[in-house]
Amino acid sequence: MRSLFRFLLRNYFLMMFLALEAISFVLIVSFNNYQRVAFFNSSNNFAGAVYEKFSSIDDYFSLSRTNARLAADNASLRKQLQYRMSLQEQYPVNRPDTVDAPAYIFTSAKVISNSVNKQLNYITLNKGSRHGIKPDMGIIDANGIVGVITDVSPNYSTGLSMLNRRLSVPAKITKNNYFGSLVWDGEHYNTADLREIPFHIIVNVGDTVVTSGYSNVFPEGIMIGTIKKFDVESGTNFYNIKVALSTNFKTLKYVEVVQNTKRTELKTLEKNNISE
Repeated sequence: MRSLFRFLLRNYFLMMFLALEAISFVLIVSFNNYQRVAFFNSSNNFAGAVYEKFSSIDDYFSLSRTNARLAADNASLRKQLQYRMSLQEQYPVNRPDTVDAPAYIFTSAKVISNSVNKQLNYITLNKGSRHGIKPDMGIIDANGIVGVITDVSPNYSTGLSMLNRRLSVPAKITKNNYFGSLVWDGEHYNTADLREIPFHIIVNVGDTVVTSGYSNVFPEGIMIGTIKKFDVESGTNFYNIKVALSTNFKTLKYVEVVQNTKRTELKTLEKNNISE
């Protein structure tokens, strides 16, 4: 202990200088927009590189699990493709190419950082602006929705996980098309709350919940989960619905980033409506 005191006394001025430098740096970043943007872009690149190194080590030791999951995903995608092809054969429709142009483009990405045990959980991907990733793009995997992109650097991107109290996703019950908003309950990594569903409609445990399409982020019909339980709180007109999420956030490895190619047009139209 005596040696520690001697060390602190001997280096008092140096430590004071470093502390003041740190405080000055924080103030500059906090109150100057240009420096703040430059700092966060640099830190995103650095943090992304570190996360990617750790992710590579984890990948090496989980190859068997990854291969099994990819095989299951491929099987699921093949079933979906066969189903869509059968529908197209049964109900062929001839439309102009402009109508058939895809409204959504999907970019594959790898998860290099992910948290599930906080109130505000985030996810980091190994794709950034040079891969076409932008803020406000949705993130999904083979099982359902994952989150929304918030910040982007040239090679990496971060976003709000569905396990984040700040994220709300428009959702609906498939059997009756009643829609509400899905918000994480802040308690378990595999459940969320579906709100604003009126109590006069019939709901059952096991009903499927998907994205409603009433946003510019996710396409309609992306899987979210199934109703786990529900009740009606006294004095309200809405259900308390607990949804079992279809995405396993503890095993996330590969995802897809969703780009809405009509987003700019829709946003412009909506702004016009608001201004009127």
